[in-house]
Amino acid sequence: MAAPPPSGSGEPAPPPLQYSLLLQHLVGDKRQPRVWDPAALGGIPCPPKSEEQKMVERVMESCPFKAALACVGGFVLGGAFGIFTAGIDTNVGFDPKDPYRTPTAKEVLKDMGQRGISYAKNFAIVGAMFSCTECVVESYRGKSDWKNSVISGCITGGAIGFRAGLKAGVIGCGGFAAFSAAVDYYLR
Repeated sequence: MAAPPPSGSGEPAPPPLQYSLLLQHLVGDKRQPRVWDPAALGGIPCPPKSEEQKMVERVMESCPFKAALACVGGFVLGGAFGIFTAGIDTNVGFDPKDPYRTPTAKEVLKDMGQRGISYAKNFAIVGAMFSCTECVVESYRGKSDWKNSVISGCITGGAIGFRAGLKAGVIGCGGFAAFSAAVDYYLR
């Protein structure tokens, strides 16, 4: 066994490790914020965002913008869906007073337009309702997960179905919640 060095060498003994000082530097008030360099972590370096970029990002993540985008998207999708269903419907332009008369192109196009506008309005309202409730639920919960879409789907479906009664509201809540969960599971 090696003998310990003589204590009379003139060197002061190292101070004992103080855990409280170490903790203050790691998690306390004396902790220095780390600057994360993406290049050091293997990521792609990007310049810091300008104030304009931050403002645009805040606007695009706001509830009114999301609701307006869902409303416009629902209107376009509903219009296309309405025109498509009118195109394959055999009763478009049909006159019940004269069932043997062939409808003119103008009458068929008029009916297709009316159905397209009707579907567009409905899809726009549903899209705006769902987007608003999802944004409110997400803001309230402070999380962004699948539960937000299920809760907002239930609220939207229940509100739409409740016009026909309590049973329809409960069925609408369950149906929209299940559909929202399926879509969210597929997209995430």
